Amino acid sequence: MFIGLDLGTSSLKAILINDAHEVLAEHAVPLSVQRPGTGWSEQDPQSWCDAAVQALGALAAAHDCSGVAGIGLSGHMHGATLIGADDAPLRPCMLWNDTRSHVQAAAMDARPQFREITGNIVFPGFTAPKVEWVRENERSVFDRIAKVLLPKDYLRLFLTGEHVSEMSDAAGTAWLNTGTRDWSDELLAACHLGRAQMPALVEGSEVSGRLRADLAAELGLPRAVVAGGAGDNAAAAIGAGVVRDGTAFLSLGTSGVLFAANDGYRPDPETAVHTFCHAVPDTWHQMGVILAATDALEWLARLTGQPAADLTRDLGNVQAPGRTLFLPYLGGERTPHNDAAIRGQFLHLDHATDARAAARAVLQGVSYAFADCNLALGATGTRIESALALGGGARSDHWLSMLASTLGFPLEVPQAGDFGAALGAARLGQMAATGAGAEIAAKPPIARSMAPDPALSDAMADGHARYRAAYAVIRDLD
Repeated sequence: MFIGLDLGTSSLKAILINDAHEVLAEHAVPLSVQRPGTGWSEQDPQSWCDAAVQALGALAAAHDCSGVAGIGLSGHMHGATLIGADDAPLRPCMLWNDTRSHVQAAAMDARPQFREITGNIVFPGFTAPKVEWVRENERSVFDRIAKVLLPKDYLRLFLTGEHVSEMSDAAGTAWLNTGTRDWSDELLAACHLGRAQMPALVEGSEVSGRLRADLAAELGLPRAVVAGGAGDNAAAAIGAGVVRDGTAFLSLGTSGVLFAANDGYRPDPETAVHTFCHAVPDTWHQMGVILAATDALEWLARLTGQPAADLTRDLGNVQAPGRTLFLPYLGGERTPHNDAAIRGQFLHLDHATDARAAARAVLQGVSYAFADCNLALGATGTRIESALALGGGARSDHWLSMLASTLGFPLEVPQAGDFGAALGAARLGQMAATGAGAEIAAKPPIARSMAPDPALSDAMADGHARYRAAYAVIRDLD
């Protein structure tokens, strides 16, 4: 048996699977985000550890876990978890959607070696500019940094006592040579850091340590090996069987991701497409990333005082878009704009615009943002023929139908789509424990598929063109 832990922004999910990848038990623990300033987004790392103990304890209570051989970790990427010599956090973790370091990111990105070595734009959400913001604004904290860990790797430290990261998550720091899969001493020095402040690196399918003896005894678990694991999107890809070149998935979570696996390293920073290492050796992936997907719908729910489920429950069949437009840039945008300052917009509102019409415009706006990502991926030479649909938003057939007609390719929903990253983490735990390779990352059973509606494709393309024109106007105003 194998356990997967997925440290998400809003919850930590744990699943227990057997050798056939059947889910035997599962448990989720909610997490909260603090936003003490404009563009800020933070979490207390201790809350991750507390949630892991609660989730692992729940699995052990629900099922005999004495046969667990491996544990895999997944987590939200880019977070700056700064720890001192005693391994205690020096401040709250700055999360992936924290954009306060946009000035520092722009300064780094203006230095050619960052794009040349990492294969990526330095986005404000990445780890390196966050740490530079700390150096410039919280110098007493910076001077005490013993290690910089990504969120799931701080959880690993709690579980194993080891300072270790892996390639897929490390690629989102702006300190990794993504082609050679190693820390770049040149980029670390440019940020007033050294290799000693970085965790050791393993592949996601390799062993990074073992569960601490005291924690194993407390939870009633064996001292299972803990795999390197993966960043959330790479883990979801392992869970969904997206490893072979050309396979893809679309994630409708808090943020949105259009992910394609690659068998070679093909960076193209000018597109604002992320090019990262995958969770298994000699494999990479590309991602178009939007910062607000289901988060945009949750924002509308808070604004209207109606739950998101109520806003979208009776939308009926997908309709041709009306004049109302929504640009989902609530906290800036990554692909393809690389714009931390842009903010969301509602356009062409009138007296007839009610909550339902606004919800439909939000779903359309996020769909258009995904279409922008698809265009950016296409500019790198990546062509997507179909994609699995993952994340909480994938429960909406209405939204998936709209997305398929906007993107022009079918979307398939796995039966275990809600636990894609946790399943991928568990599979990586299996690889580490047994020495199995990526062949066990098979495509899961498909529950349903949404194909493009030819009658809507032209209308959605027209709506996307209006959306892109609206962005150009808003960008110039900002």
